Amino acid sequence: MKNEITCPRIVEIKNTKIEAKNIKTIFFNFPSKNIIPGQFLMIWIPGLDEIPMSVSYISDREIGFTFRKVGEATRALYDLKKRDKIGVRGPYGNGFTIKGEKILVVGGGTGIATLAPLIEKILSTKKRRVTVIFGVKTKDELFFTRRFRNIDLKISTDDGSIGFKGVASELAEKIINNEDFDQVITCGPEKMMKKIVDICNSRKIPVQASLERYIKCGIGLCGQCCIGEGLRVCKDGPVFEGDTLAKIPEFGYFKRDASGRKIKI
Repeated sequence: MKNEITCPRIVEIKNTKIEAKNIKTIFFNFPSKNIIPGQFLMIWIPGLDEIPMSVSYISDREIGFTFRKVGEATRALYDLKKRDKIGVRGPYGNGFTIKGEKILVVGGGTGIATLAPLIEKILSTKKRRVTVIFGVKTKDELFFTRRFRNIDLKISTDDGSIGFKGVASELAEKIINNEDFDQVITCGPEKMMKKIVDICNSRKIPVQASLERYIKCGIGLCGQCCIGEGLRVCKDGPVFEGDTLAKIPEFGYFKRDASGRKIKI
């Protein structure tokens, strides 16, 4: 479902949860039955800004988004409490499409949040099997491990403070070299995703990656998030197939800032 509502719905924050250092989840009541894992919402912070947020929790009536405190907008969100109000538009974009029975899911940093509802959807079908990699810089940044403690979950840290020492793409390559998968799905730092997509494309393994770009309108009008030959991350993504990403020269190398200027990733 692609919701084209352009005015935000004002909602009251029902709860908040600190997931890790500087990482927080905000929960609120919102129709959830048509939300596909991988889609995003435009979150309006009254008096300040509107920013995209991937949905990280999907239940019957309540949903949530999880984010890291990094800039002015996310700092303001982080300081909000129960009963404060925000504006919500969406859901927007294309979500993940599950293919096959044996799936590898690779999340890096806060990309883990985007993948969480997908993992739960995969687990809801008994015939499917999933291996999950969560990659972070250090163990203090790790979250959602208790949420998924009963699955085949592997951890990588850049500093080796827990699990595999190295980046998530290195651990993914080792696993892919030793096991067969019907599909790989990833979200996280773009350099990590570029490496995983290249590995999968070279082995002809279906792969999907969720991209992050500077999004202003969320409905494909402003063109701020264009990549490749006229593709819009907000409308044609944020989830793209590996063969599409292989044709986008800037994937893994460049993105654009608020002014539209191309900058290195």
